[in-house]
Amino acid sequence: MSTDQLGIADCPRGSIGAVLAEAERSLRVAGIEESALEAAWLLEHVLHVSPLMQRVQAERPVTAVDYASMQELVARRANREPLQYLLGTQEFCDREFRVTSAVLIPRPESALLVQETIRRCRQNPSAIVVDVGTGSGCLAVSVASALPDARVLAIDASADALAVAQANMEQFGFGARIECVQGDLLAPLAQRGETSQVDVIVSNPPYIADLDLVTLQPEVRCFEPHLALAGGPDGMDVHRRLLQQAPVYLKSRGVLLMEVGLGQAELVCREAEKSGWFRTYDVLRDEGGIDRVVCFEKTEERSKPLIVN
Repeated sequence: MSTDQLGIADCPRGSIGAVLAEAERSLRVAGIEESALEAAWLLEHVLHVSPLMQRVQAERPVTAVDYASMQELVARRANREPLQYLLGTQEFCDREFRVTSAVLIPRPESALLVQETIRRCRQNPSAIVVDVGTGSGCLAVSVASALPDARVLAIDASADALAVAQANMEQFGFGARIECVQGDLLAPLAQRGETSQVDVIVSNPPYIADLDLVTLQPEVRCFEPHLALAGGPDGMDVHRRLLQQAPVYLKSRGVLLMEVGLGQAELVCREAEKSGWFRTYDVLRDEGGIDRVVCFEKTEERSKPLIVN
């Protein structure tokens, strides 16, 4: 509902209502769909006044300092910087995670990775779980919370991303339980001699094809980390690398869970079966009906690699 509909657009200059109306107009002109809602959230971030109380206190004056802060945030959002980076948080699995431009913004469909990890570890509460490309740490924290006896290792190539992940782990009380390690995919496991010891490897790898990057919304294309988005010519380069590396570190019947993009599930499953190391035991669909998470179990012994044309 717009500020006009709420009847606060004509509030005195410099008041909450006037500032809110100005922000909504700027965001609407910039093409922000939920301009009224986002203006209210930004003002809440500045004033610590809820959207409901903004209506009640519509004529309350806004200080020059707060007005300047609001103008800066509105300008950044009008430039299509993601709202989550401006507010500094994103909800995932009922927790508000800190996010910065160093990490991918958590999406609700990634909760499928958490749910399947928990399901697989239900009979093995002390499982070893490795989160590859942890980013904000949302997967690692959510898994550690549900599996209090599990050992969770979070890996990321970016030191800046790991700093965000560690801050989230400490915020939720998991700083001592989850180990963060910087490195490229599963390379840290090689350095630690973790051969055939891991129960679950879980990852939301980059899966946007190179030519598709330019078609993404500006919020994603221009602001989210390229390293977390770009998956090579067909978007599956990192999936292939994980399929090659994971068998070394997974136990027999250990599982590899990976998020995939639209239309990629069948191709990634074919690559897994072709390797001879994995069987596909499930493909999970998100709420939009898209095949979103591929689930592979390591076989007892490597079968003869399939020849796929």
